[in-house]
Amino acid sequence: MRKVLTILLVMGMAAAPAAAAGQVSASSPAPAVAPSQEQAPAVTAVTLDEAVSRALARNPTVARAATAIARADALLAQARAVTLPSLSANLSNTTLDTGVSFDENDVIPRNQFTFSATASVPVLAPARWARRAQAQDQIAVAEASVTTVRQQVAVAAAEAYLSVIAAQRQVEVDERAVVTARAHLDYARARLEGGAGSRLNMLRAAQASASAEVRLERTRFANQQAQEALGVLVAEDGPVVASANPRFEIPAEDADQAWRTSRPDLIQQSLTIRAAERVVRDSWKDVAPAATLSFDPQYVTPSGLFQPSRSWRLTFGITQPIFQGGLQRAVTRQRQVALDEASLAFGEAELQARSDIRVARAAVASAERARQSAELAASQAEEVLQITTEAFRLGATTNIEVIDAQRSDRDAETEAALAADALERARLQLLVALGRFPN
Repeated sequence: MRKVLTILLVMGMAAAPAAAAGQVSASSPAPAVAPSQEQAPAVTAVTLDEAVSRALARNPTVARAATAIARADALLAQARAVTLPSLSANLSNTTLDTGVSFDENDVIPRNQFTFSATASVPVLAPARWARRAQAQDQIAVAEASVTTVRQQVAVAAAEAYLSVIAAQRQVEVDERAVVTARAHLDYARARLEGGAGSRLNMLRAAQASASAEVRLERTRFANQQAQEALGVLVAEDGPVVASANPRFEIPAEDADQAWRTSRPDLIQQSLTIRAAERVVRDSWKDVAPAATLSFDPQYVTPSGLFQPSRSWRLTFGITQPIFQGGLQRAVTRQRQVALDEASLAFGEAELQARSDIRVARAAVASAERARQSAELAASQAEEVLQITTEAFRLGATTNIEVIDAQRSDRDAETEAALAADALERARLQLLVALGRFPN
Protein backbone atom coordinates (compact mmCIF):
# COMPACT_ATOMS: atom_id res chain seq x y z
CA MET A 1 0.00 0.00 0.00
CA ARG A 2 2.90 2.35 0.62
CA LYS A 3 3.87 1.86 -3.01
CA VAL A 4 0.56 3.33 -4.17
CA LEU A 5 1.00 6.41 -2.00
CA THR A 6 4.57 6.82 -3.21
CA ILE A 7 3.40 6.67 -6.82
CA LEU A 8 0.77 9.29 -6.09
CA LEU A 9 3.27 11.59 -4.38
CA VAL A 10 5.91 11.25 -7.06
CA MET A 11 3.31 11.68 -9.77
CA GLY A 12 2.07 14.89 -8.19
CA MET A 13 5.59 16.33 -8.01
CA ALA A 14 7.05 15.05 -11.28
CA ALA A 15 7.62 17.42 -14.17
CA ALA A 16 5.48 16.78 -17.23
CA PRO A 17 7.23 15.71 -20.45
CA ALA A 18 7.17 18.21 -23.30
CA ALA A 19 5.00 17.51 -26.32
CA ALA A 20 6.52 17.67 -29.77
CA ALA A 21 5.67 21.04 -31.27
CA GLY A 22 5.57 19.77 -34.83
CA GLN A 23 2.82 17.23 -34.01
CA VAL A 24 0.37 19.82 -32.65
CA SER A 25 -1.87 21.67 -35.05
CA ALA A 26 -4.91 23.84 -34.84
CA SER A 27 -7.11 20.97 -36.05
CA SER A 28 -5.70 18.32 -33.68
CA PRO A 29 -8.61 16.65 -31.81
CA ALA A 30 -8.40 16.56 -28.02
CA PRO A 31 -8.16 13.10 -26.45
CA ALA A 32 -11.18 11.89 -24.52
CA VAL A 33 -11.26 12.21 -20.74
CA ALA A 34 -13.18 9.00 -20.23
CA PRO A 35 -11.06 5.85 -19.81
CA SER A 36 -11.01 3.23 -22.53
CA GLN A 37 -14.05 0.97 -22.74
CA GLU A 38 -12.04 -2.23 -22.85
CA GLN A 39 -13.35 -5.29 -21.07
CA ALA A 40 -12.62 -4.98 -17.36
CA PRO A 41 -13.25 -7.34 -14.44
CA ALA A 42 -16.33 -6.81 -12.31
CA VAL A 43 -15.73 -4.27 -9.57
CA THR A 44 -17.07 -4.81 -6.04
CA ALA A 45 -17.90 -1.83 -3.82
CA VAL A 46 -17.57 -2.23 -0.05
CA THR A 47 -17.48 -0.09 3.06
CA LEU A 48 -14.59 -0.16 5.51
CA ASP A 49 -16.47 -2.43 7.93
CA GLU A 50 -17.34 -4.81 5.10
CA ALA A 51 -13.72 -4.87 3.88
CA VAL A 52 -12.43 -5.67 7.37
CA SER A 53 -15.05 -8.35 8.05
CA ARG A 54 -14.41 -10.02 4.69
CA ALA A 55 -10.66 -9.96 5.24
CA LEU A 56 -11.06 -11.59 8.66
CA ALA A 57 -13.44 -14.21 7.30
CA ARG A 58 -11.60 -15.08 4.08
CA ASN A 59 -7.94 -14.16 4.41
CA PRO A 60 -5.85 -17.36 4.65
CA THR A 61 -3.49 -15.75 7.16
CA VAL A 62 -6.19 -15.91 9.84
CA ALA A 63 -6.94 -19.54 9.00
CA ARG A 64 -3.27 -20.46 9.30
CA ALA A 65 -3.04 -18.71 12.67
CA ALA A 66 -6.10 -20.63 13.91
CA THR A 67 -4.17 -23.89 13.53
CA ALA A 68 -2.20 -22.87 16.63
CA ILE A 69 -5.40 -23.25 18.67
CA ALA A 70 -6.05 -26.70 17.22
CA ARG A 71 -2.46 -27.70 18.01
CA ALA A 72 -2.75 -26.49 21.62
CA ASP A 73 -6.09 -28.26 22.00
CA ALA A 74 -4.50 -31.50 20.80
CA LEU A 75 -1.73 -31.10 23.38
CA LEU A 76 -4.38 -30.57 26.07
CA ALA A 77 -6.16 -33.77 25.03
CA GLN A 78 -2.84 -35.60 25.19
CA ALA A 79 -2.09 -34.23 28.67
CA ARG A 80 -5.60 -35.10 29.87
CA ALA A 81 -5.38 -38.66 28.53
CA VAL A 82 -2.52 -39.64 30.84
CA THR A 83 -4.61 -38.66 33.91
CA LEU A 84 -7.55 -40.94 32.98
CA PRO A 85 -7.95 -44.69 33.60
CA SER A 86 -6.47 -47.02 30.99
CA LEU A 87 -7.39 -50.53 29.92
CA SER A 88 -5.40 -53.01 27.85
CA ALA A 89 -5.85 -56.66 26.86
CA ASN A 90 -3.35 -59.40 25.95
CA LEU A 91 -3.62 -62.78 24.28
CA SER A 92 -0.67 -65.17 24.13
CA ASN A 93 -0.07 -68.79 23.13
CA THR A 94 2.78 -70.91 24.43
CA THR A 95 3.87 -74.21 22.82
CA LEU A 96 6.57 -76.33 24.48
CA ASP A 97 8.63 -79.10 22.89
CA THR A 98 6.96 -81.50 25.34
CA GLY A 99 4.47 -81.20 28.17
CA VAL A 100 4.96 -82.31 31.75
CA SER A 101 2.51 -84.87 33.18
CA PHE A 102 2.19 -86.63 36.53
CA ASP A 103 -0.13 -89.54 37.18
CA GLU A 104 -2.00 -88.81 33.92
CA ASN A 105 -2.50 -85.16 34.95
CA ASP A 106 -0.95 -82.27 32.99
CA VAL A 107 1.35 -80.34 35.22
CA ILE A 108 2.53 -78.10 32.40
CA PRO A 109 0.44 -78.40 29.21
CA ARG A 110 2.38 -78.59 25.96
CA ASN A 111 0.11 -75.91 24.33
CA GLN A 112 -1.50 -73.23 26.44
CA PHE A 113 -3.51 -69.98 25.79
CA THR A 114 -3.38 -67.09 28.20
CA PHE A 115 -5.95 -64.27 28.22
CA SER A 116 -5.14 -61.28 30.43
CA ALA A 117 -6.18 -57.68 30.92
CA THR A 118 -4.83 -54.70 32.82
CA ALA A 119 -6.90 -51.82 34.16
CA SER A 120 -4.99 -49.01 35.85
CA VAL A 121 -5.91 -45.62 37.22
CA PRO A 122 -3.59 -42.90 38.55
CA VAL A 123 -4.56 -42.25 42.15
CA LEU A 124 -1.96 -39.59 42.80
CA ALA A 125 -0.35 -37.86 39.78
CA PRO A 126 0.59 -34.23 40.58
CA ALA A 127 2.95 -33.89 37.61
CA ARG A 128 0.37 -35.18 35.14
CA TRP A 129 -2.35 -32.95 36.54
CA ALA A 130 -0.01 -29.96 36.34
CA ARG A 131 0.70 -30.61 32.66
CA ARG A 132 -3.01 -30.65 31.93
CA ALA A 133 -3.45 -27.20 33.51
CA GLN A 134 -0.37 -25.94 31.66
CA ALA A 135 -1.81 -27.17 28.36
CA GLN A 136 -4.99 -25.21 29.08
CA ASP A 137 -2.88 -22.07 29.52
CA GLN A 138 -1.30 -22.66 26.12
CA ILE A 139 -4.74 -22.72 24.52
CA ALA A 140 -5.43 -19.27 25.96
CA VAL A 141 -2.06 -18.04 24.61
CA ALA A 142 -2.84 -19.50 21.17
CA GLU A 143 -6.23 -17.80 21.12
CA ALA A 144 -4.59 -14.48 22.01
CA SER A 145 -2.05 -14.95 19.22
CA VAL A 146 -4.88 -15.48 16.75
CA THR A 147 -6.46 -12.24 17.98
CA THR A 148 -3.16 -10.47 17.31
CA VAL A 149 -3.04 -11.86 13.78
CA ARG A 150 -6.66 -10.86 13.19
CA GLN A 151 -5.81 -7.29 14.19
CA GLN A 152 -2.88 -7.26 11.77
CA VAL A 153 -5.08 -8.49 8.92
CA ALA A 154 -7.78 -5.95 9.81
CA VAL A 155 -5.25 -3.10 9.85
CA ALA A 156 -3.83 -4.22 6.50
CA ALA A 157 -7.34 -4.25 5.02
CA ALA A 158 -8.09 -0.80 6.46
CA GLU A 159 -4.84 0.65 5.08
CA ALA A 160 -5.59 -0.86 1.67
CA TYR A 161 -9.07 0.68 1.86
CA LEU A 162 -7.57 4.10 2.64
CA SER A 163 -5.15 3.67 -0.27
CA VAL A 164 -8.09 3.12 -2.60
CA ILE A 165 -9.76 6.29 -1.31
CA ALA A 166 -6.50 8.25 -1.73
CA ALA A 167 -6.10 6.96 -5.28
CA GLN A 168 -9.70 7.86 -6.11
CA ARG A 169 -9.19 11.38 -4.78
CA GLN A 170 -6.08 11.81 -6.89
CA VAL A 171 -7.95 10.62 -9.99
CA GLU A 172 -10.58 13.27 -9.31
CA VAL A 173 -7.88 15.93 -8.91
CA ASP A 174 -6.22 14.98 -12.20
CA GLU A 175 -9.54 14.75 -14.02
CA ARG A 176 -10.32 18.34 -12.99
CA ALA A 177 -6.82 19.34 -14.10
CA VAL A 178 -7.44 17.77 -17.51
CA VAL A 179 -10.73 19.60 -17.89
CA THR A 180 -9.07 22.90 -16.96
CA ALA A 181 -6.13 22.31 -19.32
CA ARG A 182 -8.44 21.42 -22.20
CA ALA A 183 -10.55 24.50 -21.65
CA HIS A 184 -7.43 26.63 -21.82
CA LEU A 185 -6.28 24.79 -24.97
CA ASP A 186 -9.66 25.34 -26.63
CA TYR A 187 -9.47 29.05 -25.81
CA ALA A 188 -5.88 29.32 -27.12
CA ARG A 189 -6.86 27.50 -30.32
CA ALA A 190 -9.88 29.73 -30.81
CA ARG A 191 -7.74 32.85 -30.37
CA LEU A 192 -5.22 31.50 -32.89
CA GLU A 193 -7.92 30.73 -35.41
CA GLY A 194 -9.43 34.16 -34.81
CA GLY A 195 -6.08 35.82 -35.46
CA ALA A 196 -5.77 37.26 -31.95
CA GLY A 197 -3.48 34.62 -30.46
CA SER A 198 -0.16 33.04 -31.30
CA ARG A 199 0.90 29.54 -32.19
CA LEU A 200 3.37 29.63 -29.28
CA ASN A 201 0.57 30.14 -26.77
CA MET A 202 -1.46 27.36 -28.39
CA LEU A 203 1.53 24.97 -28.25
CA ARG A 204 2.10 25.75 -24.58
CA ALA A 205 -1.55 25.05 -23.80
CA ALA A 206 -1.42 21.83 -25.84
CA GLN A 207 1.70 20.71 -23.97
CA ALA A 208 0.02 21.36 -20.61
CA SER A 209 -3.08 19.46 -21.73
CA ALA A 210 -1.06 16.45 -22.94
CA SER A 211 0.93 16.37 -19.70
CA ALA A 212 -2.32 16.42 -17.72
CA GLU A 213 -3.52 13.44 -19.78
CA VAL A 214 -0.35 11.53 -18.93
CA ARG A 215 -0.74 12.21 -15.23
CA LEU A 216 -4.39 11.15 -15.37
CA GLU A 217 -3.49 7.82 -16.98
CA ARG A 218 -0.88 7.19 -14.29
CA THR A 219 -3.27 7.95 -11.46
CA ARG A 220 -5.96 5.75 -13.00
CA PHE A 221 -3.52 2.87 -13.18
CA ALA A 222 -2.41 3.51 -9.59
CA ASN A 223 -6.06 3.49 -8.59
CA GLN A 224 -6.53 0.14 -10.29
CA GLN A 225 -3.48 -1.25 -8.48
CA ALA A 226 -4.88 -0.11 -5.14
CA GLN A 227 -8.25 -1.70 -5.90
CA GLU A 228 -6.59 -4.99 -6.86
CA ALA A 229 -4.51 -4.96 -3.67
CA LEU A 230 -7.65 -4.48 -1.60
CA GLY A 231 -9.32 -7.29 -3.53
CA VAL A 232 -6.48 -9.65 -2.64
CA LEU A 233 -6.74 -8.80 1.07
CA VAL A 234 -10.47 -9.45 1.17
CA ALA A 235 -10.06 -12.61 -0.98
CA GLU A 236 -12.16 -11.17 -3.81
CA ASP A 237 -11.44 -12.32 -7.37
CA GLY A 238 -11.33 -8.84 -8.82
CA PRO A 239 -10.81 -5.19 -7.89
CA VAL A 240 -12.62 -3.71 -4.91
CA VAL A 241 -13.54 -0.04 -4.59
CA ALA A 242 -14.37 2.00 -1.50
CA SER A 243 -18.03 2.95 -1.39
CA ALA A 244 -17.80 5.46 1.49
CA ASN A 245 -15.25 7.42 3.47
CA PRO A 246 -14.56 5.82 6.87
CA ARG A 247 -15.31 7.53 10.15
CA PHE A 248 -12.85 6.90 12.94
CA GLU A 249 -14.21 7.88 16.35
CA ILE A 250 -11.25 9.00 18.44
CA PRO A 251 -11.73 8.53 22.22
CA ALA A 252 -10.84 11.23 24.71
CA GLU A 253 -7.41 11.16 26.30
CA ASP A 254 -8.82 10.30 29.72
CA ALA A 255 -9.99 6.96 28.26
CA ASP A 256 -6.51 5.96 27.15
CA GLN A 257 -5.87 3.77 30.20
CA ALA A 258 -8.13 1.05 28.78
CA TRP A 259 -5.41 0.09 26.29
CA ARG A 260 -3.77 -2.19 28.87
CA THR A 261 -6.66 -4.60 28.65
CA SER A 262 -7.59 -4.09 25.00
CA ARG A 263 -4.34 -4.32 23.03
CA PRO A 264 -4.01 -7.89 21.66
CA ASP A 265 -0.22 -7.92 21.94
CA LEU A 266 -0.31 -7.00 25.64
CA ILE A 267 -3.04 -9.55 26.30
CA GLN A 268 -0.94 -12.24 24.65
CA GLN A 269 2.15 -11.24 26.63
CA SER A 270 0.14 -11.23 29.87
CA LEU A 271 -1.20 -14.72 29.21
CA THR A 272 2.31 -15.91 28.35
CA ILE A 273 3.55 -14.64 31.73
CA ARG A 274 0.66 -16.34 33.52
CA ALA A 275 1.44 -19.64 31.78
CA ALA A 276 5.15 -19.35 32.63
CA GLU A 277 4.34 -18.56 36.28
CA ARG A 278 2.22 -21.71 36.52
CA VAL A 279 5.03 -23.81 35.07
CA VAL A 280 7.45 -22.44 37.67
CA ARG A 281 4.99 -22.98 40.53
CA ASP A 282 4.37 -26.56 39.41
CA SER A 283 8.05 -27.49 39.34
CA TRP A 284 7.85 -29.25 42.73
CA LYS A 285 5.19 -31.59 41.37
CA ASP A 286 7.78 -33.24 39.13
CA VAL A 287 9.41 -34.79 42.23
CA ALA A 288 6.18 -35.40 44.16
CA PRO A 289 5.16 -39.03 44.82
CA ALA A 290 2.89 -40.71 42.28
CA ALA A 291 0.50 -43.54 43.07
CA THR A 292 -1.19 -46.01 40.70
CA LEU A 293 -3.86 -48.65 41.24
CA SER A 294 -4.08 -51.52 38.76
CA PHE A 295 -6.25 -54.62 38.38
CA ASP A 296 -5.03 -57.62 36.29
CA PRO A 297 -7.43 -60.54 35.64
CA GLN A 298 -6.10 -63.65 33.84
CA TYR A 299 -7.57 -66.75 32.23
CA VAL A 300 -5.43 -69.76 31.21
CA THR A 301 -6.58 -72.74 29.14
CA PRO A 302 -5.83 -75.53 29.51
CA SER A 303 -4.66 -74.96 33.08
CA GLY A 304 -1.86 -76.84 34.72
CA LEU A 305 -2.06 -78.99 37.81
CA PHE A 306 -0.66 -76.25 40.04
CA GLN A 307 -1.97 -73.35 38.01
CA PRO A 308 -5.57 -72.12 38.31
CA SER A 309 -7.46 -71.34 35.13
CA ARG A 310 -8.80 -68.04 36.53
CA SER A 311 -6.91 -65.56 38.65
CA TRP A 312 -6.60 -61.83 39.28
CA ARG A 313 -4.20 -59.42 40.89
CA LEU A 314 -4.78 -56.00 42.46
CA THR A 315 -1.72 -53.76 42.76
CA PHE A 316 -1.25 -50.43 44.47
CA GLY A 317 2.13 -48.75 43.94
CA ILE A 318 3.77 -45.49 44.99
CA THR A 319 6.80 -44.00 43.27
CA GLN A 320 8.97 -41.33 44.84
CA PRO A 321 12.04 -39.90 43.02
CA ILE A 322 15.02 -39.79 45.40
CA PHE A 323 18.04 -38.57 43.46
CA GLN A 324 18.20 -37.18 39.92
CA GLY A 325 21.67 -35.66 39.83
CA GLY A 326 20.46 -32.04 40.02
CA LEU A 327 18.22 -32.42 36.98
CA GLN A 328 15.18 -30.91 38.67
CA ARG A 329 17.08 -27.83 39.85
CA ALA A 330 18.33 -27.24 36.29
CA VAL A 331 14.82 -27.61 34.87
CA THR A 332 13.43 -25.19 37.47
CA ARG A 333 16.11 -22.60 36.62
CA GLN A 334 15.32 -22.93 32.94
CA ARG A 335 11.63 -22.35 33.62
CA GLN A 336 12.45 -19.31 35.76
CA VAL A 337 14.53 -17.87 32.93
CA ALA A 338 11.59 -18.33 30.55
CA LEU A 339 9.38 -16.46 33.04
CA ASP A 340 11.90 -13.64 33.33
CA GLU A 341 12.10 -13.34 29.54
CA ALA A 342 8.31 -13.17 29.29
CA SER A 343 8.19 -10.47 31.98
CA LEU A 344 10.84 -8.41 30.20
CA ALA A 345 8.99 -8.79 26.89
CA PHE A 346 5.79 -7.57 28.53
CA GLY A 347 7.56 -4.54 30.00
CA GLU A 348 9.06 -3.72 26.61
CA ALA A 349 5.69 -4.13 24.87
CA GLU A 350 3.99 -1.90 27.45
CA LEU A 351 6.67 0.77 27.03
CA GLN A 352 6.30 0.60 23.25
CA ALA A 353 2.52 0.86 23.59
CA ARG A 354 2.82 4.06 25.61
CA SER A 355 5.11 5.51 22.95
CA ASP A 356 2.76 4.41 20.16
CA ILE A 357 -0.16 6.19 21.79
CA ARG A 358 1.78 9.41 22.33
CA VAL A 359 3.11 9.41 18.77
CA ALA A 360 -0.31 8.58 17.35
CA ARG A 361 -1.94 11.39 19.31
CA ALA A 362 0.69 13.84 18.06
CA ALA A 363 0.32 12.51 14.50
CA VAL A 364 -3.44 13.09 14.55
CA ALA A 365 -3.00 16.65 15.81
CA SER A 366 -0.26 17.40 13.28
CA ALA A 367 -2.20 15.81 10.39
CA GLU A 368 -5.29 17.80 11.32
CA ARG A 369 -3.36 21.06 11.19
CA ALA A 370 -1.70 20.06 7.92
CA ARG A 371 -5.07 19.16 6.38
CA GLN A 372 -6.53 22.53 7.29
CA SER A 373 -3.53 24.34 5.82
CA ALA A 374 -3.61 22.19 2.67
CA GLU A 375 -7.32 22.83 2.15
CA LEU A 376 -6.75 26.56 2.60
CA ALA A 377 -3.87 26.47 0.11
CA ALA A 378 -6.00 24.54 -2.38
CA SER A 379 -8.81 27.07 -2.05
CA GLN A 380 -6.38 29.94 -2.56
CA ALA A 381 -4.74 28.23 -5.54
CA GLU A 382 -8.15 27.74 -7.14
CA GLU A 383 -8.94 31.41 -6.68
CA VAL A 384 -5.55 32.38 -8.12
CA LEU A 385 -6.26 30.21 -11.18
CA GLN A 386 -9.62 31.85 -11.69
CA ILE A 387 -8.15 35.35 -11.42
CA THR A 388 -5.21 34.52 -13.69
CA THR A 389 -7.45 32.94 -16.32
CA GLU A 390 -9.79 35.91 -16.35
CA ALA A 391 -6.85 38.30 -16.50
CA PHE A 392 -5.45 36.37 -19.46
CA ARG A 393 -8.75 36.69 -21.30
CA LEU A 394 -8.55 40.45 -20.72
CA GLY A 395 -4.94 40.54 -21.89
CA ALA A 396 -3.49 41.45 -18.46
CA THR A 397 -1.40 38.26 -18.06
CA THR A 398 0.49 35.86 -20.30
CA ASN A 399 -0.14 32.29 -21.29
CA ILE A 400 2.79 31.16 -19.12
CA GLU A 401 1.17 32.58 -15.98
CA VAL A 402 -2.04 30.69 -16.70
CA ILE A 403 -0.20 27.40 -17.14
CA ASP A 404 1.78 28.04 -13.95
CA ALA A 405 -1.46 28.77 -12.07
CA GLN A 406 -2.96 25.54 -13.39
CA ARG A 407 0.07 23.58 -12.17
CA SER A 408 -0.04 25.26 -8.77
CA ASP A 409 -3.76 24.53 -8.45
CA ARG A 410 -3.24 20.87 -9.29
CA ASP A 411 -0.31 20.57 -6.86
CA ALA A 412 -2.33 22.24 -4.09
CA GLU A 413 -5.26 19.87 -4.63
CA THR A 414 -2.86 16.94 -4.59
CA GLU A 415 -1.39 18.12 -1.29
CA ALA A 416 -4.89 18.49 0.13
CA ALA A 417 -5.77 14.93 -0.92
CA LEU A 418 -2.55 13.58 0.58
CA ALA A 419 -3.15 15.55 3.79
CA ALA A 420 -6.67 14.09 4.10
CA ASP A 421 -5.28 10.59 3.60
CA ALA A 422 -2.53 11.20 6.18
CA LEU A 423 -5.13 12.32 8.73
CA GLU A 424 -7.26 9.22 8.21
CA ARG A 425 -4.23 6.98 8.54
CA ALA A 426 -3.12 8.78 11.70
CA ARG A 427 -6.57 8.26 13.23
CA LEU A 428 -6.46 4.58 12.26
CA GLN A 429 -3.04 4.14 13.87
CA LEU A 430 -4.26 5.83 17.05
CA LEU A 431 -7.17 3.39 17.30
CA VAL A 432 -4.75 0.52 16.72
CA ALA A 433 -2.40 1.84 19.42
CA LEU A 434 -5.33 2.04 21.85
CA GLY A 435 -6.44 -1.49 20.98
CA ARG A 436 -9.78 -0.24 19.65
CA PHE A 437 -9.44 -1.46 16.07
CA PRO A 438 -11.06 -3.62 14.97
CA ASN A 439 -13.94 -3.22 17.39
